Amino acid sequence: MTLALLAAVILFATGCGTEKAAAGAGTPERATPVAVAKVTREDLARQVELAAEFRPYQEIDVHAKVSGFLKSISVDVGDHVRQGQLIAVLEIPEMEQELAQAAGTVKRTALEVDRARSDVRRVQSAVDIRKLSYERLAKVAKQRPNLIAQQEIDDAQARYNEAQAQLSSAQATLAATQEQVEVTTATEERVHTMMAYSRITAPFAGVITDRRGDPGALIQAGTASHTQAMPVVRLSEIDRLRLVLPVPESIVPSIKVGDRVEVRVDTLQRVFQGKIARFSGQLDTSTRTMETEVDIPNPAGTIKPGMYGYAILRLDRRQNALAVPVQAVSGHGSEATVMVVDANKKLEERHIDAGLETPTRIEILSGLKEQDLVVLGSRSRLKSGAPVEPKLVNTTAIARSL
Repeated sequence: MTLALLAAVILFATGCGTEKAAAGAGTPERATPVAVAKVTREDLARQVELAAEFRPYQEIDVHAKVSGFLKSISVDVGDHVRQGQLIAVLEIPEMEQELAQAAGTVKRTALEVDRARSDVRRVQSAVDIRKLSYERLAKVAKQRPNLIAQQEIDDAQARYNEAQAQLSSAQATLAATQEQVEVTTATEERVHTMMAYSRITAPFAGVITDRRGDPGALIQAGTASHTQAMPVVRLSEIDRLRLVLPVPESIVPSIKVGDRVEVRVDTLQRVFQGKIARFSGQLDTSTRTMETEVDIPNPAGTIKPGMYGYAILRLDRRQNALAVPVQAVSGHGSEATVMVVDANKKLEERHIDAGLETPTRIEILSGLKEQDLVVLGSRSRLKSGAPVEPKLVNTTAIARSL
């Protein structure tokens, strides 16, 4: 039964009662049958339903970091891959040559370092000998003057100074050669790194949703800005999905990160649980909405990206609040009233203070108490003090049928 049908039944019953009362003028006023509902305590919530399309949590085109020919590809559309799993291998002949050349250069410079160290040791020995020779002559000349010619002492000192200069030169050559080793080693490591890029791996776990390359195809480096590089595959993370909701300006203040959201997917005839994970923090001036993202766990892959979901945002909540059906209240704000059936089965019109309103219930702040009976439907032919015969209606069942 719909609310419209309920209202028609109530109006019909009220009309019949009034007509019978008019027909029996001069006799005691007969009780008019009216539909009533009890004032109850309920948990109320104002909610808004927004539709949006499911998107992968992450989705990228996987490009090669270096150019080369596709040697092999180990995945296809629909395959699930782990983070770090090998997707494809490129063949780069010129880089293999560079690697061999860099390795040879490292070996050659290492040998040059060994030779330079030998030169340093040889010159160091010559320095030590010439130093010792000079110091001996100088010592003898000091102890026994005129025994050794000054020219001989000067020659020994000159040979010692010359050896020291040769040592400095040999040490400088060794340092330069060692620096060259570092340069060639860095070059080899760089080529090794570039060669490692020939193995294309998955940056995160997901599903291959598109495959672009086949073995033998020339793959351009994704870093080449002057070319339109072709991706190898497209990878999507779908064990979590994003639902991007256009939240109207009127309810933006009620949006909070962490709030739980029910998402209905009509295609699957199921309801999934998610939560508000993030929002943009600013309104789109053209639509007056704020993008709000809801994360939905999807471990079994039941929801497919592209499906539509209907998110139910619960904004205001009242726990254990006094409530009546919306059909019982007439007017709004300070003018809101209800018809109450008292203990003598007579009507009494009361002013109420209304609070939160949902599609089926209105919160009562004052004017009623729990278990009071309120009249449902039209009251155009009812008046205070009139006797009535209350007929209790299960409004909960009616609301669920709508």
